Amino acid sequence: MKTKESDTKTYLGMPLYRPKVGFFEFSSCEGCQLQIVNNESTLLDFLSLVEVVSFREAMTEKSDDYEIAFIEGSITRDDEVKRLKRIRKNAKILVALGSCACFGGVNQLKNRFKNLNWVKKEVYGRHPVDTEPVRAVEDVVKVDLKIYGCPVKKEEVEKSVLHIALGKSIEIPKYPVCMECKANENICLFDLGELCLGPVTRAGCNSWCPNSRAGCWGCRGPADDANVEYMKKIMKEKGFSEEAILERLECFGGFADFLKRKK
Repeated sequence: MKTKESDTKTYLGMPLYRPKVGFFEFSSCEGCQLQIVNNESTLLDFLSLVEVVSFREAMTEKSDDYEIAFIEGSITRDDEVKRLKRIRKNAKILVALGSCACFGGVNQLKNRFKNLNWVKKEVYGRHPVDTEPVRAVEDVVKVDLKIYGCPVKKEEVEKSVLHIALGKSIEIPKYPVCMECKANENICLFDLGELCLGPVTRAGCNSWCPNSRAGCWGCRGPADDANVEYMKKIMKEKGFSEEAILERLECFGGFADFLKRKK
């Protein structure tokens, strides 16, 4: 993925601005970074927009000279806090990439257990590791932009980078996944007896999961003005249990502020 500085891109004879970017992973599966390199059909176009200087998944070279830092993963250890702060200090723009970085992701499920030592014992037995309550990136440092999803959609990352390079504002959808689902002419999954968070989850994924008849799990977090309580009422009327509803709402951490689960 290394590019030559001499390969200057131009438009109407004027050089295009290509920001230096770095990708960094913390506690995560690194699936969001894989999304960037998986879609070979647009990979070269993406590389023409930026100069990648650090990306462990795809290159051996690395540098601390970057303007945009993409952060994947949640923060679960003290050494991660220190590393993240160093990255924030170097970067002009810091992007939280994916659900783990934005909300804590699946990792934050362990925060439901008040006794962290019990969690360590159950998971690691006699070989515990250093681990702390899970935090989203913005709980540690300032985040300039969030790109939602588990995993992120590469097209959304590319569009965001393009807008940064052109100095254009980045608009994140405020409406729910249901609007995209209807536009894609899908049959409502509730009518098929399946649980779905599409009515309250932020759009931008083009109803990725419902397109394959899989109910939305809310990995992009709540849409603006999401009426979660009313949605829970409808779900109960559809025959879904309180436990099933909470399990889905809790999965990625985006709906934490809406939950009032009794411990």
